[in-house]
Amino acid sequence: MNETIRQLTDDDLQALQDMDTGIDDDYVIRVFDRISTGNNRLFGLFQDGRLASIGGYTIFAGSYAMLGRMRSDVRFRGQSLSSRLMAHVRDAALDHPGIRFVGANTQEFNLPARRVLEKIGLSRQAELFSAIAKNVETFESGALPWRKIASAEEKMRWLELVYIRSGRVFPFECYYPFPASPDLFSGQALEQWDFYENPNGDRIVITKHDVKKYDYLHTLYPWDDLFEQPGLWETLHAPLENIRRDSEEGAFVWMDLTRKQVGTLSNGHPFELPSPWFLYGTDIQ
Repeated sequence: MNETIRQLTDDDLQALQDMDTGIDDDYVIRVFDRISTGNNRLFGLFQDGRLASIGGYTIFAGSYAMLGRMRSDVRFRGQSLSSRLMAHVRDAALDHPGIRFVGANTQEFNLPARRVLEKIGLSRQAELFSAIAKNVETFESGALPWRKIASAEEKMRWLELVYIRSGRVFPFECYYPFPASPDLFSGQALEQWDFYENPNGDRIVITKHDVKKYDYLHTLYPWDDLFEQPGLWETLHAPLENIRRDSEEGAFVWMDLTRKQVGTLSNGHPFELPSPWFLYGTDIQ
């Protein structure tokens, strides 16, 4: 049997459509042109000319590679194809100059994907729950919203204090957390995030408009006292409404929560809490 692995091009779209992955309306087919160009690469493993398995990566902030989009044709499963393919994808990502981290994000229940990532040398580094709610007004207490930070210098001071020094995971986008480093926070990226500081000057909440099919107010709050800080939830009200006004599908709050933070949620809270996401990765020295 002849087996080859190579980067996919526009000419491979029909081969991708011919795969039987068991996934209805697979977004990989719908956005194939976007996830195989620019900072994105998609690779395929072919057996005797037939596309049997795919996977790829995306480069973020010039230094981080996130692996993903693993699929295999059900007619070829049981041959460890994904492991061989993703080892190749990992090595291709490492060929990029300046790469300091290679990782992948997958949910706890996705045991096949987790096994593949472990086989190619990635270890589990963090766990986050993607908590999504249509609104969080039920948490408001009538306190004043927090002060919006204007200067890039103040933003970087907070990032250095809370994320970079500790190596804490920073959710760069919905679905894409990375170990924090200065590389993540270029001037252009920093402008996309809004920072709000509490009256005591010892807490911040960070928000950004993100789009992953739906519109989200992506919200980062790295402390466990979610319900002990007056004005925290009021701070989210105006930016969420701003997104909602221009959204055809409606807007949602997306918060990446730790297991400890999830434990502070009361019964009847408005969040959807799917299976937690595990970040796998390896630092590149």
